[in-house]
Amino acid sequence: MSDYNLASLLEHSAASFPGRDAVVLGDTRLTYAQVDGAANQVANALAARGIGHGDKVALSCPNLPYFSIVYFGILKAGASVVPLNVLLKGREVAYHLADSDAKAYFCFQGTPELPIGAEGHAGFEAADACEHFFMITADPTAPSPIEGTTTLGQAMAGQAPTFDTVVTDEDDTAVILYTSGTTGQPKGAELRHRNMRDNALAGEYLFGADAENPDTYLCVLPLFHSFGQSVIQNGGFAFGGTVVMLPRFEAAPALGLMLKEQVTFFAGVPTMYWGLLGALTPEIDVDTLSKNLRVAAAGGSALPVEVHRKFEEQFGVTILEGYGLSETSPVASFSPYGQPVRVGSIGLPIRGVEMKLIDPTPGEWSDIPGDLDENGMTSVGEIAIKGHCVMKGYYDRPDATDAVLSPDGWFRSGDLGRQDSDGYYYIVDRSKDMIIRNGFNVYPREIEEVLMTHPAVSLAAVIGIPHEEHGEEIKAVIIPEKDAAITEAELLAWGKEQMAAYKYPRVVELVPTLPMTATGKILKRELS
Repeated sequence: MSDYNLASLLEHSAASFPGRDAVVLGDTRLTYAQVDGAANQVANALAARGIGHGDKVALSCPNLPYFSIVYFGILKAGASVVPLNVLLKGREVAYHLADSDAKAYFCFQGTPELPIGAEGHAGFEAADACEHFFMITADPTAPSPIEGTTTLGQAMAGQAPTFDTVVTDEDDTAVILYTSGTTGQPKGAELRHRNMRDNALAGEYLFGADAENPDTYLCVLPLFHSFGQSVIQNGGFAFGGTVVMLPRFEAAPALGLMLKEQVTFFAGVPTMYWGLLGALTPEIDVDTLSKNLRVAAAGGSALPVEVHRKFEEQFGVTILEGYGLSETSPVASFSPYGQPVRVGSIGLPIRGVEMKLIDPTPGEWSDIPGDLDENGMTSVGEIAIKGHCVMKGYYDRPDATDAVLSPDGWFRSGDLGRQDSDGYYYIVDRSKDMIIRNGFNVYPREIEEVLMTHPAVSLAAVIGIPHEEHGEEIKAVIIPEKDAAITEAELLAWGKEQMAAYKYPRVVELVPTLPMTATGKILKRELS
């Protein structure tokens, strides 16, 4: 253990490249010196209110410079950041504030929808520990729209742009990231300063990041989520890069920003890549986009092979696919940079991290046999992870922690995978998404990959639906390609020809859109 504060990522670049652009939003450009100075003002404002080492401070903010300023200000004060999904409703915010014991809360005006009491105050009765509420307003000089609360601008006014960052141990909690809560209430994964640091610095060997030749990152992944936070914001700041922010992902504006700002680094979830491909028009200068773009990274969910192929065909850049979870800071494995990509693989464990496949039965930790089948692949097992990226545990949830962390430090992911003879891993599916039809295990991702080879299929999501005789039946929810003349019956018949009898979908539904989370993942639990 040693002294280390994650805020040093910003401080080092501010000292080395004070005049270099750190954050860009539209016509606003903030240098590293400006972002660091503003973060110091936030730290001073927190310290003046008695908030410091060991305290928790929540933050709800879209991809705006305010996010980075407040995030690093909280860290400088020695407190832990609790980033919250901007789509949460007031009741859900109250839960997160209470569960994390947050002492203060920074919220961008309008996100989320706050519960307002009869007297005009923010109604967070359940969050007794939350003593301070700061409203982040688009206009820093505007008064707070909620009576009795302070705006970020008011809190920073008069505060010095210098601050002696609080000394923290590298094993202290830097960030608490809440899981999506697909089963039960969301849980807060406690990530140490060293967890977050090592994940950010991994950009040097994962992507060839170089502070002397800095990248320009397009920030479309929500910063409250681990992927955008570690790979884009923290990874960008660690190597003096410029982070170009887009508050909400829309494919056409994203392509425009990539051209305007000469973006060299794009990271996104699979649906974002699918969106970029769909937004291409003859007017877009794809050749220039391709010349500028150095790295394309994907994670968050499995990348369909067809999307991978089409993106490389259009942009001339091979997508590097990685894997991780909030509980692993998040990156645990990645496709090696500069080496031929194995399409469909999440690559190899990153440096300092181990992975293996274990019995997916809850409570079982035995390794699965390493024997290879005729295709050179192991049998399916649950991915387990060990190393510098793994969380401390779930905040104030010892039983939940014990269920996923072994005494010797292995974390069970809940994801099912296979491994080839060279050690590369391949995601099969989430264990909870697996369909059991007539006693046969059916993996939705496999079915989705087959469906997306049909020329009339743009995007597919496969789910299990209740069935009296078979237990579960297979249903495919499909977005067709533009102007595609295809019927549900035709896709049913085609699927029957392409897949084994126990695999092909018996139900097909054509839809214009699919429900997605704020991070761009398909919300299968909302399909039926």
